[in-house]
Amino acid sequence: MKVLLGIGGSDDSLHALERTVERAVTAGDDLTVAVVENPDSPRSPEEVVARAEEVLADAALDAEIRRVEGDPGSRLVEIAESEGFDVIALGGGQTSPMGKINLGSIAQFVLLNATTSVTLVR
Repeated sequence: MKVLLGIGGSDDSLHALERTVERAVTAGDDLTVAVVENPDSPRSPEEVVARAEEVLADAALDAEIRRVEGDPGSRLVEIAESEGFDVIALGGGQTSPMGKINLGSIAQFVLLNATTSVTLVR
């Protein structure tokens, strides 16, 4: 499966990175990691790229890491559709005290606008 993982530096994104890399190793997925700018993230894009390189090296997985400029949600949707990805994977989904999932703005945009399947890694 051709997987586009969008990460922006939140704890959810880094968790999604680790889980998606594990799945890619097991399933033989073709993984591309798209690092987007997330103004709500405590980490810079450079820190996120370095972490992605570390996780991929530890897993001995050869995957492309790409910096994505522009609006994160729309760019992820555009890349997935124009490059024929089977799925967009994103971290996200904090459960509220009422049991509902709260999504960040990037995940919400991707879920509402992508024609590609979207997987939320929690």
